[in-house]
Amino acid sequence: MTNHVSTLNVLLYGEPIATITNVGNDRTLFAFMDSYINDESRPVLGLGFKDALGGLLTNFKPTQTKLTPFFSNLLPEETMRNYLAERAGVNPAREFFLLWVLGQDLAGAITVEPADGEALPPNVLQDIEDETKIELPMRFSLAGVQLKFSAVQQANGGLTIPATGKGGSWIVKLPSSRFDAVPENEYSMMELARKLGMDVPETQLLPINQIANIPDGIGKFGRSFKNAQAFVIKRFDRADNQTVHIEDFAQVFGVYPQDKYKKASMRNIAQVIGIEGQDEDIAEFTRRLVFNTLIGNADMHLKNWSVIYKDKRTASIAPAYDFVSTIPYIPDDSASLKVSRSKKFSDFTLDELSHLAAKAMLPEKLVLDTAKQTVAGFHELWQKEKAHLPLTKSMIEAIEKHLRSIPLR
Repeated sequence: MTNHVSTLNVLLYGEPIATITNVGNDRTLFAFMDSYINDESRPVLGLGFKDALGGLLTNFKPTQTKLTPFFSNLLPEETMRNYLAERAGVNPAREFFLLWVLGQDLAGAITVEPADGEALPPNVLQDIEDETKIELPMRFSLAGVQLKFSAVQQANGGLTIPATGKGGSWIVKLPSSRFDAVPENEYSMMELARKLGMDVPETQLLPINQIANIPDGIGKFGRSFKNAQAFVIKRFDRADNQTVHIEDFAQVFGVYPQDKYKKASMRNIAQVIGIEGQDEDIAEFTRRLVFNTLIGNADMHLKNWSVIYKDKRTASIAPAYDFVSTIPYIPDDSASLKVSRSKKFSDFTLDELSHLAAKAMLPEKLVLDTAKQTVAGFHELWQKEKAHLPLTKSMIEAIEKHLRSIPLR
């Protein structure tokens, strides 16, 4: 471990607002700058930085090895983290230095850069056998587990993954090495959601051979990979070459990524949306909750819900993402989070939604009417569209079997 003191500046919309300082031995301390604290019209970094009266929290405990949950959630997880850390020459557990390397293309309007423009300390490279790997680190971070990269649109309609990873207004999600046809599944579910009126970014399925610069070491998915398709989605945190700030609900609740299936419920998410948003946000939340229950998505954890700050200060529900029917891969009666009292799909009833509305202080009629409309609309749309979507027969059968188990009609 190093005793060298290093400081990272945290920028929001390009303006410095805070620092993260490694005071030695991988102990880090986050602090807002006075200029941000004293700015009454300051843009919001995150809901978790508000105190009980809506003011700004300014006292934070130091953390060891990990960053605070807000910044830890900006970093990729598992396979993606290990790949990018190895390429950059950073121990993946040392989050301060991983953020240092990846901080130029984070989700939302945050960038992170060394305060003095210094290079990574040499002993950060401990446990890395081949130090030549640090020559061209990829400098983007798309949080999450799946192999995904930020990409730039080509004139011919294809995409290019920038060599440094910096920049790009599209996200490319590659096929899974564990499960078949995940891109086709996600594309289908997102298109169904769009047709049901949900806020869904532009998406497409793109043959792998139309994506340039897929990094070395990625794509070892067997012989079928070269003929496979990737799921491509427009980044909603990028618009007209500007950044748009977002945060996921693990950040909102101050929960580390490994606890994204714990410590909160759909009811907790709903309560925040009810406080911060408008009736349309509540309706959109309800549509998505019902829809993901109907398709059998058991992976709608805290990181798969976000808020967006379109005016830099007001939070509303962010566009939809990561809608996948997981039932064909892992048959399960449990969602990732409790709705209000239960996480079982087979307990998803109007009474459960009434309980959620009451406890989250949402208008019950709005929640129940939206739920009924979504269920009716889904069943009609599914019968019309299922044969035209790029879903396998076994996927369709798994979803239909699941639908019969949902009591909400």
